[in-house]
Amino acid sequence: MPVDTKAASQLRLSILDQSPVAAGSTPGQALQSSIDLARHVDALGYTRFWMSEHHAMDTLACTAPEVMLARIGAETKRIRIGSGGIMLPHYTPLKVAECFRMLHALYPHRVDLGIGRAPGGGPVEALALKRERKTPMPDDFPDQVSELLAFLGHSFPANHPFANIRVSPHMPGGPDVWMLGSSMWSAAAAVEFGLPYSFAHFFSPVHTRAAIETYRRGFTPSPYRTEPEATVAVGAICAETQEEADFLASSVRLLQRRIRQGDRRPVASPEDATRELRILGDTPAEEGEWPRYFVGTPASVRSDLEQMAAALKIHELIVNTIVWDHAARLGSYALLAREFSLFSDTPAA
Repeated sequence: MPVDTKAASQLRLSILDQSPVAAGSTPGQALQSSIDLARHVDALGYTRFWMSEHHAMDTLACTAPEVMLARIGAETKRIRIGSGGIMLPHYTPLKVAECFRMLHALYPHRVDLGIGRAPGGGPVEALALKRERKTPMPDDFPDQVSELLAFLGHSFPANHPFANIRVSPHMPGGPDVWMLGSSMWSAAAAVEFGLPYSFAHFFSPVHTRAAIETYRRGFTPSPYRTEPEATVAVGAICAETQEEADFLASSVRLLQRRIRQGDRRPVASPEDATRELRILGDTPAEEGEWPRYFVGTPASVRSDLEQMAAALKIHELIVNTIVWDHAARLGSYALLAREFSLFSDTPAA
């Protein structure tokens, strides 16, 4: 048997899964595919598996990451599990703290709590998620974050009305809180609270370098991190040949164009996507220093990812892969894991 001479990369890879719904399938099948994917990447050696929150979309099936994580934790052995992320303005901090303390109790030292302030849907969905609709919702996200951290750390001042609330189940440790975002504002928020930070490059690639550098320059040690820790979520599609990878990527290229136009239909097959893209004409030029998605052979994608990570001086990338065929998605992650020599029996935590 030939010996694999590729050197193991120093770069850690993780997963952001959005439970994409493939045309011709159901949201239930998409959620089952997410569970299958979690088992798959757990065995492949990825560091963490995060799930996103979206509402009223035919394209993406997961509305409640915490529900999926309860199942995924039971289906996996070593990989960290987490939200990418919980849209905090929709919820009370106490309820979020309770949900993720429950997950921590079930899967100690494996749980990440990624939080953001985006709506996870359109303005009508955001309104429907509000309990109080007669008055404008205040932009009190920083206050919510402070309250969430105080509940998780049992660190309210003694004279605070919530000081005697012990978030159940109470046990040592807790979920690792991350600030998520796709803007300069989120970088500043991560700095303010001293939290680790993940930037959604695949969603908004314009400010990636500026956000990461702003976070790193402004960071000061906190109870949550003594040094800055940043990741970037980036799209990647791998196949044995460039031609095959480009063919698979036609589905997400069409999806991105549809989403910009408010079209939330399921992910088209590459055959249908290729035909529709041909009719639509040239794809709009990518903004930003790097593309939203790196597409190609495992060697070319590894080179692209490592160059991006080196330029940003980060040690972990979170990979998002949307293709129509579930087997092709599993295959893309397997090819990338083999190229990076991720395979490991050691815990991810």
